[in-house]
Amino acid sequence: MKIDSSIGIPTSFVSNQDRAEGSLGDRLTRGIEEDILTGRLLPGDRLDERALAERYGVSRTPVREALRQLSTMGLVSVQLRQGARVASLELTELLEMMETMTVLEAETARLAARRMTPAEREQLQAIHHAAAEALAREDTGRFNELNWHLHQSIFQGCRNRFLAEQARTLRLRVHFYRCYLMRVNDGKELAQRQHDLLVSAVVRGDGDAAFDLMREHLTLSAERMSDLVALLPREAEYERQATESPAAELGPVAAAESAGGA
Repeated sequence: MKIDSSIGIPTSFVSNQDRAEGSLGDRLTRGIEEDILTGRLLPGDRLDERALAERYGVSRTPVREALRQLSTMGLVSVQLRQGARVASLELTELLEMMETMTVLEAETARLAARRMTPAEREQLQAIHHAAAEALAREDTGRFNELNWHLHQSIFQGCRNRFLAEQARTLRLRVHFYRCYLMRVNDGKELAQRQHDLLVSAVVRGDGDAAFDLMREHLTLSAERMSDLVALLPREAEYERQATESPAAELGPVAAAESAGGA
């Protein structure tokens, strides 16, 4: 598995089956989603229709369909005469999304504890155990991938497709930033300890405990919120990178790191 050495994100989150299903536009959408998840596309990166069409070996029509889908999900922003970019989040917007994600995912955990099948509970435990092994090996990319799949497993187990889709879309939008938080102090170790309690509550069917533990898991403390603020470039940096800096193609956070920031 290839790893993005800058943030330790693996290069494959989407299954081969998922890639093969749906219309060509749907498959392109999932491919671009995966690029965002893996860090190949970063917040602020330009999405050139011609380059995407050449990369995926398609005409520009399905590329436009995919970008429209991603725009409605909030993952891509389209501006007049500036084309499409991977959506960047202002600090206030990001914190509001994280607050909302906390509520949505807490409810998915409560419902999953009540509704998961025995096989799904076993799968959740298997993912959690694999994450512990990745943590022991200090394999950040594999840990981030398994962290994504652990939460997706809970979404699926809640048996509410609308709630699961909303939770997935919101997590996708903030995933990049949460991966950076994993790098701060004991981010991965803290997440794994919290997952210990959360997975146990879901597996034993304790919905109220699962709700509280997921909410605690996702709520940012004042200290970690300060860490997050330190990682985000200011609005002026977004504008400068978009118009002047050749590092703009890396995305704002990556550009900041290449310049010695974050």
